Amino acid sequence: MKFRTEIKVKPEQNRIDHNSPVVLIGSCFTEHMEQKLDHYKFDHFTNPFGIVFHPKAIEKSIGNCVDQKEYHLKDLIQKGELWLSLDHHSRFSGTDPEIVLHGINQKIAQGHSALKKASHLIITLGTSWAYRWANTGAFVANCHKIPQSNFEKVLLSSEEIVLSLKNTVNKIREINQEIEFIFTLSPVRHLKDGFVQNNHSKALLHAAIQKMSQEEKIHYFPAYEIMMDDLRDYRFYKSDMIHPSDEAIAYIWEKFADSWISDESRQLMTEIEEIQRALQHKPFEPGSEAHQAFKEKLDKKIQILRLRHPQIMFNKKRK
Repeated sequence: MKFRTEIKVKPEQNRIDHNSPVVLIGSCFTEHMEQKLDHYKFDHFTNPFGIVFHPKAIEKSIGNCVDQKEYHLKDLIQKGELWLSLDHHSRFSGTDPEIVLHGINQKIAQGHSALKKASHLIITLGTSWAYRWANTGAFVANCHKIPQSNFEKVLLSSEEIVLSLKNTVNKIREINQEIEFIFTLSPVRHLKDGFVQNNHSKALLHAAIQKMSQEEKIHYFPAYEIMMDDLRDYRFYKSDMIHPSDEAIAYIWEKFADSWISDESRQLMTEIEEIQRALQHKPFEPGSEAHQAFKEKLDKKIQILRLRHPQIMFNKKRK
């Protein structure tokens, strides 16, 4: 008897290896994927504007990176002692506007460079709900806990999302014609919008991606479906019953690796995992001969791996 429905994924063409520069942009699930890429020592760059959830915010962040927009004081607003940008996540906010602007503009420059050389771009869409700043009518990426009376909440239509995604794809192709686009839906449910509203929102995103895939050379990875239809059990959620647990994230990553990581890099990931676990090892007797022999053996493993892959670096902070 079977007690679950497993989603099968097929190996894609032009897969990611350890020489592939990968860019990730989108919702908070994007950063979970980044952590996996970082753990296994892939070349990656993530969210130059911080976490962004809806298509219009993603379109703006990518467009500004491609155009190398420079932000100035007039582009910031002040909330109490904090200076912030409505286009950016709160991690960019601060009490000194010059430091805030430096951080924003530095990330834009890095984002431009990363998009220009990237082999793959993973875009994770979170919601179709978006907010407009009442003063200008412009879409914002983050409301920064400013009173909601200052914003208009809107539900983007499937047609608006398709147009936004097309604008995003075309903008990147201005500087990178060879990039592979991988779209996915965040498995995080936005229940603050309401259960029905969240499902409507995800459905609009899904319909737009499928429409896009008929007209553009893009790919879809079913992270949302894996969470909803394969791991459909609350034991795969964190205590808030909204965000995927570490086990769920690991499972989705495994499915992504099956589909998008090259066979050679899959083998290399096994070697890297052994080294990473050894680096996290806490010795009972740091000064013992056994531990010194363990360290020497580990150092030799790292040296041998780096002879084949000199770009791979390990954090060797250990006793």
